[in-house]
Amino acid sequence: MDEQASAEAAEAPRKRARGPRTLDRRTVLGAAILGGAGMATGRLLAGTRTPERIRVPVTGTLANAEGLDWVSPLGDDSAKVAHLLRRTTFGYTQAELEQAQSDGYARTVERLVESPPAEPKPLANADKASQLPGQQLRLEELRAWWLDWMLASPTPFAERMTLFWHGHFTSDFRKVGLQSPFVYWQNQTWRRFALGDLRTMLYEVTVDPAMLRYLDLAQSTARNPNENYARELMELYTMGAGTFGEDDVKSASKALSGWREPRTESMIEAAKQEAMQRGRTIPPQLASAKPDAVRTGVFARERSHTGGLPFLGVTRQWDTQAVIDRILEMDVTAPFVARKVAVQFVSPSPDEEYVAALAAGFRRTKYSVKELMRTVLLSPEFTSQAAYRSLIKSPIELMLSTAKALGNSALARLATQFGEQMGQTLFDPPSVGGWPNNESWISSNAMLARANFVTTAVTQTRRLPPAERVHATQLDSVLSPQTLRLLNEARDERARWIVALAGPEFQLK
Repeated sequence: MDEQASAEAAEAPRKRARGPRTLDRRTVLGAAILGGAGMATGRLLAGTRTPERIRVPVTGTLANAEGLDWVSPLGDDSAKVAHLLRRTTFGYTQAELEQAQSDGYARTVERLVESPPAEPKPLANADKASQLPGQQLRLEELRAWWLDWMLASPTPFAERMTLFWHGHFTSDFRKVGLQSPFVYWQNQTWRRFALGDLRTMLYEVTVDPAMLRYLDLAQSTARNPNENYARELMELYTMGAGTFGEDDVKSASKALSGWREPRTESMIEAAKQEAMQRGRTIPPQLASAKPDAVRTGVFARERSHTGGLPFLGVTRQWDTQAVIDRILEMDVTAPFVARKVAVQFVSPSPDEEYVAALAAGFRRTKYSVKELMRTVLLSPEFTSQAAYRSLIKSPIELMLSTAKALGNSALARLATQFGEQMGQTLFDPPSVGGWPNNESWISSNAMLARANFVTTAVTQTRRLPPAERVHATQLDSVLSPQTLRLLNEARDERARWIVALAGPEFQLK
């Protein structure tokens, strides 16, 4: 590969296609009502002849008819609990909602943040992935394995945080490849440290085998340092653009050099077989190679840099942990991460004073993610009137919350088919910057795909839960006039479910 091709390959994660174009919130809601949702319910209503269901009373609507600015019900503890579950898990069944409401808001928060992440059952043969025939990871099986667990996990908040980190510390199967277990291992690592401390998390990110390959740190040596990971560590993961200089990138890339990818027994065997198939003698180093006993990068001191370097205003001898510690000492780091959390869980445009308060607490707790999330969920801003329905569900959240509402765990497999149409496929973010947020999820095509998913999901669910109170259980009884009308026109359970799940209220959280 020539130098130009190498440079293009290194930049590939940055150049991946971006998500759908951004639309404002009014357009989003209008598209949901008048576009895909309206078409889906219209088709279904045309063929129904069964007796009319119990009507939702006109008093069930609390939404402004013109602007669709929702009147928040979050003064009520039960509504606060539903709001909490929508933002911190992947939806709920009626039984799960009732149990959480019985516990109350404060106790539910404690249960969510204090429950250690439950581990899914291992994906069959994933650890044996290699270049040997039949031993590659199968992408659809890997996606289905995680989606199934998102629905089944007894610790759904930990799973939601795993998805958050998957979009923050990005890598993708295209560059990492499926001829190793690395993307599978990374998912397990993000889950294990999802609610730990940021210092430990950043170290695990740095030595993660998938990340070593994705941002080329495994190729970085003292003589030939690669700057990709050092740059993204500061710009996208911890500090933000404009907070460091090019000399800091150069120094960090040298300081972080020396890591190589781990080798499994299957990977070593595959390398030997490849050499023999090409008629080559197996090199002595490969012939005597033993599998690494770790699932992290392996540090090769002879490839690393020695000597002092200036980095973020300090000159000294640096290693990986020292680089991370210095980044955490910078004033911009805590606000950067706190803002990212606030945008994901609280508001698309969080107040700067709120972000500053979160950041101060984050530092005081030595960057405890658990304590940061506890503070967020117990803050008045999280349950304020302005926060209510201010966020748009990502495709994964929409599809899994639909499955939860319908009580049909088999729909996780359906989600693997529709994710790409909606703009979110697991293990394949559009760029090194991860997935977009909120209105960026929405386009006319995406709305149609969302409506089609709901229609298919309802159709494939043989035993639907009772729909009489879906407007209360899933929508807080806060409805637009048009959704209210469509619900009242729905003549059977199936139509009622499609109206409720395809409408704008369910798209928001």
